[in-house]
Amino acid sequence: MVSLTATSESMAYILKTLNRWFWWENIWMPINCTWADFVDRDGLVFPKPHQLYATIPYAFVLLIIRFFTERYVAIPLAKALGIKNVRRVKPQPNPVLESYFRECSRQPSQSEIKGLAKKCNCTVHLVEKWFRRRRNLEIPTVLRKFQEAFWRFSFYLTSSIVGFIFLYDTLLPSQYWYYMAEIGFYWSLIFTLGIDIKRKDFTAHVVHHLAAIGLMSGSWCGNYVRLGTLVIFVHDTADFWLEAAKMFNYARWEKTCNILFIIFSIAFFITRMILFPFWILRATLYQPTYYSTTPVIAYFLFNGMLLTLQGLHLYWGYLIFKILKRFVFLKDLKDDRSDEEEEDSLTDIEEESTKSGTKNSSGSSKHLLSSSHH
Repeated sequence: MVSLTATSESMAYILKTLNRWFWWENIWMPINCTWADFVDRDGLVFPKPHQLYATIPYAFVLLIIRFFTERYVAIPLAKALGIKNVRRVKPQPNPVLESYFRECSRQPSQSEIKGLAKKCNCTVHLVEKWFRRRRNLEIPTVLRKFQEAFWRFSFYLTSSIVGFIFLYDTLLPSQYWYYMAEIGFYWSLIFTLGIDIKRKDFTAHVVHHLAAIGLMSGSWCGNYVRLGTLVIFVHDTADFWLEAAKMFNYARWEKTCNILFIIFSIAFFITRMILFPFWILRATLYQPTYYSTTPVIAYFLFNGMLLTLQGLHLYWGYLIFKILKRFVFLKDLKDDRSDEEEEDSLTDIEEESTKSGTKNSSGSSKHLLSSSHH
């Protein structure tokens, strides 16, 4: 019993020491400034770090809102725009091909396909079709892509409108809800990484989400709320144009999609390549040197995260430039980050005819491809 009490006291002391080190004023505060200056008094209310705990339950609230929005708003809208919920033909389970697909290659060479066909005692054509259908199962349907784009469009548009209003309302209650919603939103994106659509810039998105959460949380704790509000607003005002372009792309409204993507590109380059580096970064990197010759550690932490975001802006700007270049010269506005679904060349009836003509196929290889739907 005594040992347990001693252990508890030791843990409490360690946590108290770590807490004191973390909130050390030399990390967060300029010279001649202490945490006592940010205690509520005389009608003034300041941000409090413990309020950030609320962002986790808010993230789950946003996930619930997302579920109902995608199901009861996005799906009917998609149907109105002519987007159908296409059911994909699921290949017949085949342990040999499935193992090769997962462990070796999703797109085997022609010689590898011939070897697999011989191993499964079936035709090369059926093996090719099995891999084509199996690859298609890994790609989200157009309806699923539309649902995700609609949810992000709805949030970014709402956030942009609210952010514009809050730029003129510096009272803490409005800033509180703005921060909680934004941090909760990025937490929700972290929670759904395993089920959301994965593109080739997946890692960049993870880094962006974590940097955004760290930056917003840190600016709230250090009372750099005005800076955080500007960073959020600059990002969201371009993003909803991109999500709108995606939705009309999925609906095959080509001209509308092209116009929206061009508007997004202009908004992106203005906000991320001009306003962010020459306005916000200038204010955080250069102007503080006027007030202190010994920057605190928070100066390097915040600017490190801001520079990380700017690095991502340059990366995405390069991708956008490539898409625009192809659009101008080739009239092709395709997003290279997404995988395209491969066409199924034969109908199920034609496929059955093909299978019935194979030689002495038995067991699972006899019905390598099934007409069942996923």
